[in-house]
Formats: sequence, structure tokens, C-alpha cells
Amino acid sequence: MKEKPEQDADLFRQALEGVTPLAPPDRIAPVAKPRKPAARKLNAPEAVPDNLSDHGAGDTALTEYLRPGLNRMTLRKLRHGEWRVQDEIDLHGLNSDAARKLLMEFLHDATQRGLRSVNVIHGKGWRSEGRDGILKVLTRHWLAQHPQVLAFCEAPPQAGGGGAVWVLLKSS
Repeated sequence: MKEKPEQDADLFRQALEGVTPLAPPDRIAPVAKPRKPAARKLNAPEAVPDNLSDHGAGDTALTEYLRPGLNRMTLRKLRHGEWRVQDEIDLHGLNSDAARKLLMEFLHDATQRGLRSVNVIHGKGWRSEGRDGILKVLTRHWLAQHPQVLAFCEAPPQAGGGGAVWVLLKSS
């Protein structure tokens, strides 16, 4: 025989008599969504020169990069998150020319603001039929060419995994 809903509610209230609720846990505020900076006008006084090449990118993406002459511990520290990510950009849905220009502007802006570590989200390229996505390959190729980039590595799974890279920039 089934009990009525009122009886269930009464039994539940009786079971919880004398129980004090837990204090709310200390929570970390959610991080704002990655921004897509507005593209600058070409005739703007501080237009960022686009000097990155697509030539020699290949078919597979670099998993990590360390500027020659730097200690391997730098890359290890970056991989373990010793530099907190200070800003990020999402290049999803852009063609390669728009992504390159936006990446150049973002890196220029980040160095102007004195940021050391940024997250660049490029996506994994799921529709690439067994290859790395074109934007993934090109983004990492461009980062390796950029004069302000000291190192980069794949982001951990919670920060984008194979679809993002943590980038260490030169200090100002």
C-alpha cells in the first residue's frame, strides 16, 4: 500500500528534526568567457604588423615549444601551472587569416599590459578526418614564430586540453 504525499513529507520533516544546515562552501567565482577583441582598423596608428608565416606549418601540430637557449624547467613550470593564466582568447570559428590577425593583436595587447601567461583556445579540429585541425596546426606554428613567445604547451583537460595552449610571454 502506497502512502500519500503528505505522509511522505511529514516523515521527511521528522527525519530532519534537529539537523542544522551546513555553511555554504567557499567557492571560486566563475571565470569570464574568453573574449574576442575587436579587430583594429588597418589605418589605426598602432596597427600591429602581421609578420607571421603559414609556410612550413606541416600537417601535425607542435605539442610544446621552448625558445632556444631557455632552460627546460621553464617549460615544465608552464606545464604544471606555475604561471597563472592571466587572459585568454578563443579563435573558434575563424578562418586562418582572421585567426592570425586576431592572435597577433591579442599577443601585442597582452605584452603591452605586461601579462606573462595566456591561454589560446584554437579547437581540436574534429572534422579533420584523422589529422590535426588546420587552425590547431597554424596557431601553434604562429606562436613558435612570434618574438614575444618564450614557450607554450598543451593546456590541461580542464582548460581546453588538445584544443588550447598555455603561452609564456616575455616579461616587459
